[in-house]
Amino acid sequence: MRRDTGLDTLLEMNEYKFVYPSKYWWKIEARLIVPDERRPHGIRYIFTLHDPKGTRIFGMDNKHVPKNRRKGYHGQIIEFDHVHKDKDDEGTAYAFTNAATLMTDFLNRVKEIIDEIEGTS
Repeated sequence: MRRDTGLDTLLEMNEYKFVYPSKYWWKIEARLIVPDERRPHGIRYIFTLHDPKGTRIFGMDNKHVPKNRRKGYHGQIIEFDHVHKDKDDEGTAYAFTNAATLMTDFLNRVKEIIDEIEGTS
C-alpha cells in the first residue's frame, strides 16, 4: 500500500502557526479520527487565517455542519467539509479530495488574501 505523504505532512502540521510581519496569522489543526458519514476521509481539521486582532477572516474546517446547510436537514447525510470565505460566511461546501489538495487550497487562498491586504502579488 502506498503511503499518503500529503496526509503525513498535514498531520505533522497539527498546531502549526505562521505569523506574517503584518501580524496576520494562520493556524492548522488536524488529527485522524474514525471515518464516518460526515468525515469519510477520517481527518478532522480546522485551518484559519486571522487578522492582527485575532478575528478569523478565512477558514476551512469540518468540525460542524455549516449553519446555512442545517435548514431542511431531515436525516440525510451531510459531510462537514466547508469553507468560511470571510468573517461573516457561515460555511460553503468544500469538496475534499485529499490532504495535499486541502492544504494547497488553503495556502493558495491565504496568499491571495495576504497579497490583497499588503498590496503585493
